[in-house]
Amino acid sequence: MLGTNLEHIKSVEEFNEVIESNENVMICCGRMGPMCLPVYDVMENLEEKYENVKFYDMEFDAPHAHVLRNHESASGFMGLPFTFYFKNGKAVKATTSIQNKKQIKTIIEEHLV
Repeated sequence: MLGTNLEHIKSVEEFNEVIESNENVMICCGRMGPMCLPVYDVMENLEEKYENVKFYDMEFDAPHAHVLRNHESASGFMGLPFTFYFKNGKAVKATTSIQNKKQIKTIIEEHLV
């Protein structure tokens, strides 16, 4: 399990429930590494600002993470983390590698607000 203060997705069933029962979801799928930690920090910081968005993490190496590792939006992704934005159960944006606060806020404002 990742050592963040975000809610953790720990199974395929939980992943499906999260994206089906919440209108706006951001999931960061990664490890506790230098490219992932800044993204988790930004997500933790933005949770209060965007109450209409649910923020989650998922451990990249866990078997259930195949739902994001193999997602069509992630084809060609090379760097961690894989970050997905879901609206009404559909992936509306996905990014790879480190993202800063401004980049994440722009995506949230464009796709989830």
